[in-house]
Amino acid sequence: MAKSDYSKPLDEVTFRCGPCRRTFSGPPERVEDQPDRDWHPFEYVASCPACGAETGAAHWWLALLKGWQNATGPRTDAGKAATAANLEGHPTPEESLRTRFNAMKHGLAAKTATYFPSCPGKYSFCSGCDVDWGYCATQPACIKQTQLFMQHHAAFEQRNPKHLSGIYADLQAALFAVLQQILQTIIADGVKIEAPEYYLDKENGNLVVAQYTDDTGVVRTIKEITAHPLFKPLGELLSRNNLSLADMGMTQKVIDDEEQEFGRLQAQEQSREVLAEFAQRQAKAIEDLGGLMSRANAARDRDPILIEHQQQSGVTG
Repeated sequence: MAKSDYSKPLDEVTFRCGPCRRTFSGPPERVEDQPDRDWHPFEYVASCPACGAETGAAHWWLALLKGWQNATGPRTDAGKAATAANLEGHPTPEESLRTRFNAMKHGLAAKTATYFPSCPGKYSFCSGCDVDWGYCATQPACIKQTQLFMQHHAAFEQRNPKHLSGIYADLQAALFAVLQQILQTIIADGVKIEAPEYYLDKENGNLVVAQYTDDTGVVRTIKEITAHPLFKPLGELLSRNNLSLADMGMTQKVIDDEEQEFGRLQAQEQSREVLAEFAQRQAKAIEDLGGLMSRANAARDRDPILIEHQQQSGVTG
């Protein structure tokens, strides 16, 4: 197949609108020279059919254009043979486990649509999304949420939590960012919050600031002093994520215990030996239990009082 000629302007260009994030293809309205671009010295401009803004060619389309022009592929017989050899042994068992979930996309999109139907620009996370809004609008559900569903389904199907390591690493980083913001807010506001006290004036029904005059004659306002309200969520985040000093081994007690670790290990070893001896004695007692019960039954059968009672009641042994 002959390579395309990119030395002349193209009749079909893919554009990307910045204001409304719409991707569309069509003939350019204006073609400008771009001499600095040696692989395709042309710049394309068109009006967005959605918002009317003047936009240029999509950056990723230009990158593909450059790649297509520079791509050659193997030319010699040896190169072509090496390329074919790269496919031998694939897909591997691991690749098969991963790619077998490709067919899940449609079904999972239907499930995700129940919670996140496709609404470009309507969700709070749309502002930072890199998916084209025009393409997203044609899908049954949010692309990013569908990918999240697929990763969790693949992880649970394969019982492999490694598929979720990237997601939870990002989540942990975001959690630390929130902790830092809480600390910065507390430091900026102060550890205590002061608010003036009010009382209801029964005569006119108005709220009045509670004040008093001190010994020097200065009028002072009575204030309610409370701890910063962010202290409680800060403590909960630290304790629930095992981020306290004790969890990280930074308390003096933990340090002292580590210095005596060798002695504790010996004590634990002695405890294990005592438990082993107890287990052996218990096993031997269970083995002897059968003989003990046999001897007890024989002694019972020889008991003269029991024999006499059985004869009187007509019960035979």
